[in-house]
Amino acid sequence: MFDIEKLKFDDKGLIPAIVVDDKTGDVLTLAYMNKESLKISLDKKLTCFWSRSRQELWLKGETSGNYQHIVSITADCDMDALTVRVKKDGPACHTGEDSCFFNTVLESDEAPAFSVQGLVEMLEGRKTNPQEGSYTTYLFQTGIDKILKKVGEESTEVIIAGKANDKAETIYEISDLMYHVLVLMIEMGISVDDIMTELASRHVIDHKVKQEKMTK
Repeated sequence: MFDIEKLKFDDKGLIPAIVVDDKTGDVLTLAYMNKESLKISLDKKLTCFWSRSRQELWLKGETSGNYQHIVSITADCDMDALTVRVKKDGPACHTGEDSCFFNTVLESDEAPAFSVQGLVEMLEGRKTNPQEGSYTTYLFQTGIDKILKKVGEESTEVIIAGKANDKAETIYEISDLMYHVLVLMIEMGISVDDIMTELASRHVIDHKVKQEKMTK
């Protein structure tokens, strides 16, 4: 058990806590904890902060229902700041925004970094807001049989490229397959979280089996 006495709180008894979405890696908010709120957070596995404006403890989600379930808490090298990774039940910001950080001060002309979640959101948009000429919209409009056919075709292409030991072509075909699998998932109402939960359950089972073997 980590000794919180090792942490360096400021002269007001506070330590900054950077809250991060465990799924996306996005920074959700910057809040402050004192020893009491940190102890509550550790005990409940829910983020609890010290409100500097109200001068009181603040259990995130207690009134809004937007609880933040703690995955991990990590202290920095100087032990005077925390990163809190969470799974959230709703928006992090009181304005209703997903993150408190939404006011752009400077933005590069470069294209935003690619993410699977960003791709999923784009594909979902093509389903809910059809766009003429969009291949993704075409797949959703033609239905699941067409989507399944494409998944089958792309699976075959991956096998052919892999059998030929062609790395570049295999990467290309796997990318095609992943795209069509994501389309299938959206069509069936399956989220990335559903898949991650299933994989995590298998990891837990595998870990338990390994531990049992080690104790024998």
